[in-house]
Amino acid sequence: MYKERNLSSSEAIFLLIIAIGINALGMGLTVATNFGSAMWTASAVNIANFFNLSLGLVLIVYGIVQIVINNLLSRTIDYRRIIGNLIVVFFFGMLVAVFTNFFKALGVPDLSVPMRVILDILGTLFVGIGISISQRISLLLHPWDELTNILRFKYLKGDPRKAQIVTFLIPLTIILILFLKTGRIDAVNFGTIFAFCFQGSVIGWSDVHIYKRLIHRVTY
Repeated sequence: MYKERNLSSSEAIFLLIIAIGINALGMGLTVATNFGSAMWTASAVNIANFFNLSLGLVLIVYGIVQIVINNLLSRTIDYRRIIGNLIVVFFFGMLVAVFTNFFKALGVPDLSVPMRVILDILGTLFVGIGISISQRISLLLHPWDELTNILRFKYLKGDPRKAQIVTFLIPLTIILILFLKTGRIDAVNFGTIFAFCFQGSVIGWSDVHIYKRLIHRVTY
């Protein structure tokens, strides 16, 4: 079912820029709605608050730790992929901040609750589409998306929904542990639950319907 799709360098780079842009736009929109961050981001917020650290620092350390875990799970050390992961960790975070500030400046946080719910769902859809394209290109991936890909194709027979849920169990466990210690949960709301339940399905749908000519380049 999954075959390698040869891409020219210019085509791969162009699609990667589009994919990262769509993903960051969606993430920025979900953050601006203030209806709960995605699972990984939400857990990072809770870690930052618990240890009194900056969110940016936690996200960077999170990404580095995830790279180590990914290499253990894939049972290979691919230095090109590791460098790509690091590039995305730094660049993607900055781009999300730009889009978040942009949507805040547009007044998204002040919209009615129903409108923010709709925009939050729309943002999650954009994130899923961006992840799908990035994973199929398999050139530069965020460590979180890399983990989903590894679980999906190496351990879960290509099922994107199962892979996304299993991946999300890691930040969910962290959030629950910190809740038991502090009695509070930060950055978790409707959007977090929606992403947990449906982001994998959005990725699977996008694989089939968004840019159909692009097929997964499975290397695990």
